[in-house]
Amino acid sequence: MHPPRRARHAGRLLAAAAVLLGAAAPAPAAAPSAPFAAAAEDAPGWTAAPSGGGRPYFYLEGVAGTVFEDRLALTNPGGEARTVRLRGTGDDSGSWIALAETEVRIPPRTRAEVPFTVTVPAGAAPGDHPGAIAASGAGRSADVPVHLRVSGPTLAALTVEDVTVDERGDGAVIRYALVNRGNTALVPRLAVRAEGLLGGEVLRRAPRTLPQRLAPGQRVERTEPWPGAPVLDTVEVRLTATAAGGARGEATASAAFVPWTAVTVTTLLVLGAAAGAVRRVRRRKPPQPAPAPREATPHERPLAQSGATT
Repeated sequence: MHPPRRARHAGRLLAAAAVLLGAAAPAPAAAPSAPFAAAAEDAPGWTAAPSGGGRPYFYLEGVAGTVFEDRLALTNPGGEARTVRLRGTGDDSGSWIALAETEVRIPPRTRAEVPFTVTVPAGAAPGDHPGAIAASGAGRSADVPVHLRVSGPTLAALTVEDVTVDERGDGAVIRYALVNRGNTALVPRLAVRAEGLLGGEVLRRAPRTLPQRLAPGQRVERTEPWPGAPVLDTVEVRLTATAAGGARGEATASAAFVPWTAVTVTTLLVLGAAAGAVRRVRRRKPPQPAPAPREATPHERPLAQSGATT
């Protein structure tokens, strides 16, 4: 990594040097040759890079409260003037970047150097604060990374959150979130494991590096496809994330895999068979005989009958 460059004149708004990138232009009366015309036509509209050459990005490191100074080089190799707009980007460091100019007009075959400062607040947390200078104009855009590191004790911390398992037609998908809880940038590695209630371990994926760089405080939501998930089982899925510096996070989620279509069809068949059996039993049941007339008891007989005296 290269140490930060400090400009001696921070108040200068724009240092532009008319640097010819090619040979001198031909005389007005002479038509340009075919190779020269093709090169001018194929040349990119403009490029952006750290001043001085040889640096693919800016690297700044110091304690909180430091003011860094550096320069951005904008190069226009073409035959037409280009206008480029500039701005600082980043979760927090983007607001720390102050450019001398936010819109620069670059003459043909010229390089312009734009001073800028990065002011780190006094209370900035130690660790990495990545940012960039975004340039756009003339139909293209480019980001020049600014790797800013504030000196001091660092903390690498990572958590796995909001794990869920959703069924799909051909399997399942595991959804989760990764959160950088420390003050240094992390490149996480993820391992996945699942155990079923019926068949033991049903999924094992060795730790692998994810294509995601987490800035301090950053949260990203990701998915993990799971083709061939169990058809009938209850599983516990465990996600383990690790990163350099001892960062480690782990979370679990439970999921029940039930073939609801088959269960519904089976239930309907069982209910239909039961209803048919009840109807058959009712049809085979013999009729019950009518009950015999019951003889009246003495106290129920009438006390007087027709023609009798008392």
